[in-house]
Amino acid sequence: MLYKRSSALFAEAQNYIPGGVNSPVRAFKAVGGDPIFVKSAKGAYLHDEDGNRLIDYIASWGPLILGHAYEPVIDAVIEKAKKGTSFGMPTEIETELAKLAVSMVPNIDKIRFVNSGTEACMSAVRLARGYTGKDKIIKFAGCYHGHSDSFLIQAGSGAVTFGSPNSPGVTQGTAKDTLLAKYNDLQSVRDLIEANRGEIACIIIEPVAGNMGCIVPNHAFIHGLRDICSEEEILLVFDEVMTGFRLGKGGAQEALGVDADILCFGKVIGGGLPVGAFAANSEIMAHLAPEGPVYQAGTLSGNPLAMAAGLAMLTELNERHEVFDSLAKKTEHLHKGFESVLKHKSVPYQINRFGSMISVHFTDAPVIDFETSAKGNNETFKNYFHGMLDKGVYLPPSAFESYFLNDALTYDDLDETIAALERLEL
Repeated sequence: MLYKRSSALFAEAQNYIPGGVNSPVRAFKAVGGDPIFVKSAKGAYLHDEDGNRLIDYIASWGPLILGHAYEPVIDAVIEKAKKGTSFGMPTEIETELAKLAVSMVPNIDKIRFVNSGTEACMSAVRLARGYTGKDKIIKFAGCYHGHSDSFLIQAGSGAVTFGSPNSPGVTQGTAKDTLLAKYNDLQSVRDLIEANRGEIACIIIEPVAGNMGCIVPNHAFIHGLRDICSEEEILLVFDEVMTGFRLGKGGAQEALGVDADILCFGKVIGGGLPVGAFAANSEIMAHLAPEGPVYQAGTLSGNPLAMAAGLAMLTELNERHEVFDSLAKKTEHLHKGFESVLKHKSVPYQINRFGSMISVHFTDAPVIDFETSAKGNNETFKNYFHGMLDKGVYLPPSAFESYFLNDALTYDDLDETIAALERLEL
């Protein structure tokens, strides 16, 4: 395929935007080459600036669960925009979306809307600290909770050491309050708690990870986290920015059978517009301003366009429970097709899948955490990514990202994708 206009647009963008992109993964640094510039999208397909049609497996990194330009969502946004885009004042639709979200998700009473997943996770941690009166948090290597300072932490020199910043601009003072555990390793959590007893406000985790590929928690690990948090009076925070309203109408809590204390949402809840949210029971949320002392605010929080998109999306998902089963079956079909092809090619691989999230890793070893995900053959992945792209299939341009299927994908699309993999030389 030709990407001359995309390449020209990227060259121009670099003159005015750092790296030519407004989010780093878009720059194709992990796979090489120039990024694709999108002109339009509809259903399961992207249409780029060079006129190519691409089958889309990122769905804007998750929110477009029913496909691009889904008419009920687009119509809701257009009608709302005609009445004004932002007021900085309360609107009825905020309550409508809040009421619907609370009815769909187990174990929450109240929800606060913000503008991004990063803001939701940052605010949830602040709320946890304010509620518990403790400062430290535990996060897991490979889990991404946005670019707030508290989350940009890498491993220390040992299992119970403090984390250290992995981005300039993050201070050592911030880093010392973030402890790093190993995903799917309950003992690493116990070690951190023992070394910092009485100081940990919360444990934050992607209940099904999507930022080191799709990593599924084992049963003992995720249920053990719940038990440990209850025993130690630590709040369990589920970052459901990716999994909320995607793995089922009740998200990962429902799918895994585990109740968290605070939940973070984004992606699907905005129907493609910038939205985040965090939620908990009434007791915890009562600590949030203006009821309580924990401050959080935002002029565009709950803006009517985002609320309209979110309400339209969640209404569809709430009324069409079959969507989640349909997505899971399509993802299983893709999994089985890829598995058959890769076995025939005798290429070392692992495929991880949960619901409508899936990832392919070019390694012999099971991928269960960041360390094992990092062992994948990146050169093979680069060939795979560009080979699929040249055959009209757009995959995440990083070996460390989950794919997100949308329900506009047909089985013909899936079979075309499997056939594209079959024609590749890896």
